[in-house]
Amino acid sequence: MKSATQKLLELVSGWKGSFTGAYSIRENGRCAQIQSTGHIQITPKKDLPGLDIHISSQCQGETLLIPACVTEDGLDDLAYNDFYVEAGAQATIVAGCGVHTGDGEGARHSGVHRFFLGPHAQVKYLEKHVGAGGKAGRSIDPVTVIELQEGARLEMDTAQLGGIDKARRETKAVLGPGSRLSVKERLLTQGAEEAQSRFQVQLDGVGSGVDVVSRSVASGHSRQAYRSQITGNAPCTGHSACDAIVSGRGRVEALPALAANHPDAALIHEAAIGKIAGEQIVKLCTFGLTEQEAEEEIIRGFLS
Repeated sequence: MKSATQKLLELVSGWKGSFTGAYSIRENGRCAQIQSTGHIQITPKKDLPGLDIHISSQCQGETLLIPACVTEDGLDDLAYNDFYVEAGAQATIVAGCGVHTGDGEGARHSGVHRFFLGPHAQVKYLEKHVGAGGKAGRSIDPVTVIELQEGARLEMDTAQLGGIDKARRETKAVLGPGSRLSVKERLLTQGAEEAQSRFQVQLDGVGSGVDVVSRSVASGHSRQAYRSQITGNAPCTGHSACDAIVSGRGRVEALPALAANHPDAALIHEAAIGKIAGEQIVKLCTFGLTEQEAEEEIIRGFLS
């Protein structure tokens, strides 16, 4: 395993030289290491690049790690990972992608993750994207597709904190009765980086609910676009919020949308875009920080 891969693994999944339990490591378009457990079975797909992952109802609190790393210039990596979570299972899934390039051609990783949660299953999904290396461009295009059956819960925490030149992030979800989806997105773009986030959530079940919260910072000349569409087709609750800080000549566009197709669909959206308040910087400077250090500290706290 390349040293650049090991560094990326540390950043996206806490790699300390090895993993325990169930895991799969993807390196430059190939499965480098794989290990199943009694309750989590990981099988390479036969017809597509990627994995089929089956989590049994006996899984109660285990963690699955599935990081992917790209360290070869010119590589365009695509993987399809499907997660089948049985009724009542409880699991944490740690995913994410690291892209490291030199000064030659750019590289890209595209991951399509599909989640099928059975009744009352509970999953915490942690996803982190990082980029590092030379002048060549780094791109990611993650797609997440979610289907929640009755009473299922999915908590999604996704972070992209610099180093990715272009990103297109897409999440689609369909929720059944009494199911809940919680999404927390943290996004930082710098220089001339570009990022797009799109959320489409369909609330089909009685008592279903979704909470989508995006916090982002656009600095330098970077550009961001946030889109969300929540559709309520039953008595349900939906909330979408986009809070963004613009620094330098960064640009952010936020377009939240709601569609209530049932009289008892309670939906709300919020969007706020602004710069760092001057009094916040002044206050931190009184503690001995420079203006740049104060701004960095405010951004760090905002994205935590």
